[in-house]
Amino acid sequence: MVIKAIVADDQSVVRTGFVNLLSTQHDIRVVGEAEDGVQAVRVAAEQRPDLALLDIRMPHKNGIEAAREILAASEGATKVLILTTFDLDEYVYDALAAGAGGFLLKDATFPELLHAVRVVARGDALLAPEITKRLIAEFARQRASAAPARTLEGLTAREAEVLVLIARGLSNAEIAGRLTISDHTVKTHINRLFAKMRLRDRAQAVILAYELGLVRAGSSATTAVPQQVDRFDDRA
Repeated sequence: MVIKAIVADDQSVVRTGFVNLLSTQHDIRVVGEAEDGVQAVRVAAEQRPDLALLDIRMPHKNGIEAAREILAASEGATKVLILTTFDLDEYVYDALAAGAGGFLLKDATFPELLHAVRVVARGDALLAPEITKRLIAEFARQRASAAPARTLEGLTAREAEVLVLIARGLSNAEIAGRLTISDHTVKTHINRLFAKMRLRDRAQAVILAYELGLVRAGSSATTAVPQQVDRFDDRA
């Protein structure tokens, strides 16, 4: 399958560089360019790409605003990968909350860029880089004082366990191995988890896990799943 992508960046040299790099790949086709967020939204509506590669800081409409509009207009069909120059850019928190599948620093290597495009285009979150972990941890820390809008009520104990493992960065295959279940069963649990908690992708699942205290910021260890989950039906 060929990934149709658009690239939006107000710096023409940077934008052209990304376009030229992506165009060298047989499975990626750049179908549009934009120099600001307003153009990005328009081009996305016209071309209906699989992926929108958006600079986070653009005139007229920044990457976050453009991402929200593109995701809403496409009903999530167009995935969003955010580009940023700053590894701790505060806007990245909002990008993840808006539904972006991930983000990439502009000084990323060519292989890292291609990997990010393919990962996000297929609907997964780019959560492997250490910078992403720091940003998600900071996102959770800033919101720790606020009461979570959602609780674990409605999830089975197994679904809550899968949520914790997603937050720890495990792939579907790794989750299957850890829980000694099939890949198909893992996908079933994830689909139910996403539907119940109204999650768009794994990035939002990780944020939810931090907000609910299922994992601790700055640590690979997890907290115990709250006892309230034990009362839920675990037949799923």
